[in-house]
Amino acid sequence: MRVADRSAFPAKWPPVADRRTCVPQPFPRRASGLGLGAALLALVLAGPLAAAGRPAQLVAVAPVERRPVSLEAEATGSLVARRLRRVYSEEAGRVVELPWREGDRVARGALLARLDDALLRAELAKAEARRAQAEADLRRLERLSGRRLASEEALAAARTALALARAEERALRLRVARTRITAPFPGVVTRRLAEPGDVVAAGTHLLTLVDPASLVARVTAPAQVVVRLRPGDATQLRIDALGGGWRPARIVRVFPAVDPRTRQGTLEAAPAPVPQRALPGLLARLRLRTPPVERLVVPAAAVRHDPAGAYVFRVDREGRARRVRVRTGALVAGGAVVVLDGLAAGDRVVVRGLLGLRDGARVRVAGEARTGG
Repeated sequence: MRVADRSAFPAKWPPVADRRTCVPQPFPRRASGLGLGAALLALVLAGPLAAAGRPAQLVAVAPVERRPVSLEAEATGSLVARRLRRVYSEEAGRVVELPWREGDRVARGALLARLDDALLRAELAKAEARRAQAEADLRRLERLSGRRLASEEALAAARTALALARAEERALRLRVARTRITAPFPGVVTRRLAEPGDVVAAGTHLLTLVDPASLVARVTAPAQVVVRLRPGDATQLRIDALGGGWRPARIVRVFPAVDPRTRQGTLEAAPAPVPQRALPGLLARLRLRTPPVERLVVPAAAVRHDPAGAYVFRVDREGRARRVRVRTGALVAGGAVVVLDGLAAGDRVVVRGLLGLRDGARVRVAGEARTGG
């Protein structure tokens, strides 16, 4: 075992009374609190002092302008026929004739379908005979009534019987006529859903007829564009499948409702004339442009976004950038954004030099002479 060198220890310990001075004493608490406060104060003042000494940040600005603005949009939809007839059987029976197939063109008044009417014609013949008998009975009673040989009650009953027979005959003639279905307008057959020999019930869908001259482009577009358009406004139409680029068209209908989920409205535009080979269902595009309206606009580069919404940096008269909340509208031609609230005409907003820019920071506008201070 090693023994420590005794020369490292004092030869004689100090008296007990003097040993108290050897005990380490804590630092005064008041002096320590003052030191910590001074350090915190220095940290707090360091930011503003550093900012005060920081040179003004170089930025580029653009004015807020009030000018006529036309909203533009390219809307997508489909060609639809405004004149379309779904042909249904109005009577039950066997299909005798159905001469047209998909793609066939038919003239107005052409026979589209015919049902077997033999049973109805037999019923009609019976009705005609009953009507003839009722007419003869009434004539006989009228002669007898002139000689006071027939009562008024018998005469009234005969007249009623004749009216009923005539009504039954008219109803059967109408039913016989309904077994023949003709085209209400010239068009193209787009669907054929039955065949000759089929026995169909009343209300069975047999054919669909479309008028190609009535084709329009039906599209959906942002509500802020749709509400500013009216029937008769000019537009441009493109049908991708047909090629040929954009062709003139006019708006013919603006639907009076907007989808509350998508905020999209619907409108229809008709080309003049309808292009050859145009078919219902083809993809159609419309270039929409609203009439100009005075609006405040700023360059899109000036608008920034955060979770709270859109904002810009406006340069005030003291040369400081002020962060301003704005409510924006549509993006318009020329890379500008409509401002609905938050700015006034003539305000200057920062469009370049936004990196690291903070609210209240001193800025120097590019192209302006430097001023003192």
